[in-house]
Amino acid sequence: MQAALQGEVSLTSSNTGILDNKRNKIELSESEQHPMVTVRLKRGAWEIEINTREDRVQQAVESVLAGMASKEPALVESQDTRPDERKGETSRSVITTMWKEGWFASPRSLSEVHEEMSRRGYHYDKTAVSHTLVDLVREGSLFRDGSMRNYQYVQKYPFKGQAGTS
Repeated sequence: MQAALQGEVSLTSSNTGILDNKRNKIELSESEQHPMVTVRLKRGAWEIEINTREDRVQQAVESVLAGMASKEPALVESQDTRPDERKGETSRSVITTMWKEGWFASPRSLSEVHEEMSRRGYHYDKTAVSHTLVDLVREGSLFRDGSMRNYQYVQKYPFKGQAGTS
């Protein structure tokens, strides 16, 4: 048990029996025959306190250690990860970002737009992407050329913050 723990253990015990001064012995009531013990375990990021009866300490500690071995605690540290940045992104905001980056400088088909969004980690239905592109065409950010089911989308003008513009 000690080898598996690899941490710090502290035991405290409390015995609340009734002392009989005439006979110099402690009489324990039925519920107090096994005093309560508090065990504090610390292993890695885990810190656990167990309150149990004295006769069940070993069983409780082994049970906790077995549970700790099966699950490693998740570290609660802020990490710069792409999935966290993507939360709540709409297809419109993704396509607008692509437009701002100049991705629509050359004509792109619906399939190309959908594939690029998937490559970036955004998986939207093609109809949703199509509706967003049509909305951007209506607003004047993009221009659509071609025939039905064969449209090409290209930016009407570069984003104002894009390099090489005045």
